[in-house]
Amino acid sequence: AARELLAGDPPIDPMSQRKIDRREAAIRAKNTFESIGREWWDAKRDGWSQRHASAVMARLEKDLFPTLGARPLVEIESPELLDVVRGIERRGALEVASKTLTIAGQVFRYAIFARYAKSDVSRDLRGALKAREVNHYAKLSEADLPEFLGKLKAYDGNPLTRHAIKLLMLTFVRTGELRGARWSEFDFTKREWRIPADRMKMGAEHIVPLSNQAISVLEQIQTLSGHRDHVFPNEHHPQKFMSENTILYALYRMGYRGRATGHGFRGTASTILNEQGWTPDA
Repeated sequence: AARELLAGDPPIDPMSQRKIDRREAAIRAKNTFESIGREWWDAKRDGWSQRHASAVMARLEKDLFPTLGARPLVEIESPELLDVVRGIERRGALEVASKTLTIAGQVFRYAIFARYAKSDVSRDLRGALKAREVNHYAKLSEADLPEFLGKLKAYDGNPLTRHAIKLLMLTFVRTGELRGARWSEFDFTKREWRIPADRMKMGAEHIVPLSNQAISVLEQIQTLSGHRDHVFPNEHHPQKFMSENTILYALYRMGYRGRATGHGFRGTASTILNEQGWTPDA
């Protein structure tokens, strides 16, 4: 092997090449997938909510580091990464498999940016995972709304629950974001509801503009819970917020079991706005 190096064009000193090979091997051993993954996470976490940062690290530590963590990142090939995410698929966790592949790709792209690697092996796996079956939430159509609003007006349960459903319809937020709302998040002068990043699914602050109707509903709610921290305090534990099934059970009582869900109002709003020509991005 030494003679072949010396006979090359240009000739290469075998001793120098051996030193280079050892140095590169040491760098590869140091730059494992886990070490670079943690470096990427540390570089990104200041821009994330605490919840999102914890979720990302959980995915790394549970699904990626046990198998790939000790491997030099530059030696990992797409079949290895595919085996990892396919293992997650076999658990029936299709969405987790997709998210894990996305995280792995972000680690590889960071490695390219930091000059640890030259390629992102996750790119070869696009379309390789099973598609997650989408279960749409039951939702009302535009034609259903007049009857529904009539029944909502006549609802004889807790008035806070009735107001919660009205505000849900006017703002299109997720039910969890609505139930956990705090009065400190609302600015009546700017007519804005700022939902902090740590309460958002995507880990970024969400600004909800408040219509005249939304402001009116909030003013009515203030007379009931304005002295509390939460806009919708729990009926039995006022220091906590409204329970997860409160809105759903109210819809059941109104006769909409299987026809409507709290989350479904997002779909209703989306359908109506798309039909009216609003951009899907908005």
